[in-house]
Amino acid sequence: MRVATFNVNSVRSREAIVLQWLRAHQPDILALQETKVTDDLFPGATFEEAGYHVYYRGQKSYNGVALLSRNPARTIEYGFDDGGPADETRLQYALISGVHVINTYVPQGRDIEHSMYAYKINWFQRLRAWFDRRFTKRMNVLWLGDMNVAHDPIDVHNPEERAKHVCYHRDARAAFAHCRAWGFIDTFRLHHPEPGHYTFYDYRNPRNVRDRKGWRLDYILASPRMARKCSNAHIDLAPRLKTRPSDHTILTADF
Repeated sequence: MRVATFNVNSVRSREAIVLQWLRAHQPDILALQETKVTDDLFPGATFEEAGYHVYYRGQKSYNGVALLSRNPARTIEYGFDDGGPADETRLQYALISGVHVINTYVPQGRDIEHSMYAYKINWFQRLRAWFDRRFTKRMNVLWLGDMNVAHDPIDVHNPEERAKHVCYHRDARAAFAHCRAWGFIDTFRLHHPEPGHYTFYDYRNPRNVRDRKGWRLDYILASPRMARKCSNAHIDLAPRLKTRPSDHTILTADF
């Protein structure tokens, strides 16, 4: 099984890039984030014609999650069920081929003094409680998506300058770590413990990719049982080098 995740930063703008990548790499599951489109305008037919079942929930110009799967989902759900904001365009769950797949687009947070940063920290807390209610470590569970956190110093090219950034601030890292402590294992680090690997490169400097000045914000995390089956993981920089790319690129893991 090949699983992949990609923050497309508008699925309609990146439709051709996604379709080309699907045809070249034939993943079994591709999770998309920040699709930025209402459901009636999502280009589902394009991906169905490529051989995928397509599940999505989005909104105009903001947020949005989608799963493309070779096999149909037995279950598909969106959002939290704890009485707080459901955030259906940030949290997606599916049971596919016996694997519990959680696709998240975690809030970025804007600024550490902004109310959205507190919302981000609370979002992680709610997610951990959601994991605890629904899953056990004996299950095959995958949590993937754009987590909007560089977890360790090697996950950002200049950590010494990022102490107050919402994607590297100690509270965001601690909140993400608390979620991971449910039992999730970072599949990419199983195969690539060395620094210098990133999934996000800011648009503002077009030389960032060449100079390897990026962030690792996208993850494929696995329950212990699932992680033991992971044979490889890879960051594909090719989509980031396309004309009019997303500022993120595609992460894959094979099981």
